[in-house]
Amino acid sequence: MSNRSYNQYCGLAYALDIVGERWTLLIIRELMAGPRRFTDLMSGLPGISTNLLTERLKSLEQQEVLIRRTLPPPAGSIVYELTPVGLALEKTLLEMGKWGSQFVPPSMNDALLLNVGSYALTLKTFFRPEQAQGMDETYELRIDHEVLHVRIHDGQVDVQQGAALKPDAIFQTDIASYLSLLQKRFPADEAIARGIIEVEGDPKALSRFQNLCGLPALH
Repeated sequence: MSNRSYNQYCGLAYALDIVGERWTLLIIRELMAGPRRFTDLMSGLPGISTNLLTERLKSLEQQEVLIRRTLPPPAGSIVYELTPVGLALEKTLLEMGKWGSQFVPPSMNDALLLNVGSYALTLKTFFRPEQAQGMDETYELRIDHEVLHVRIHDGQVDVQQGAALKPDAIFQTDIASYLSLLQKRFPADEAIARGIIEVEGDPKALSRFQNLCGLPALH
């Protein structure tokens, strides 16, 4: 246990001993959609120092929240991956993200935009399962230099890094346009018509994706 422990006989206090330090929950956010390399984490956490990231990763590994492993050849890269203990924080992060969304400013001008992988949990935060009953579709998101795939299956949504095996549609755009789509700043058909978002496959899939995963309303 950290020397900075609250030393209180309370589940919340013990939880904060592990994940309450600055940057820790954001590191866990970065790993929710799959393993990441150290350089990927640095890219998704602008402002963190290499020494602090190293320290946080070491602490989370000691607490068995994540593991470090080497990918098989030809990649051979060292990646960090959440354990079941770490993955169990997903519901907590979703609720915190939903609560925190009320404080997000309407303009993106004054805040740093992240990679699409950093926003993977956003799709789950506002997902509408009641509208997805009986659906079975997979979308591939090519946003700037990153790729995610989203599978919607009978009221459930799963978001993972990397390309989809057989996507029903592929969406390609930049991160600012992608976030504007989720914020419903423009309808999906307008985004396609104006060339803001390119769609391969079923063009109506973009509208379904926006309706199922977009934010409820702008501030």
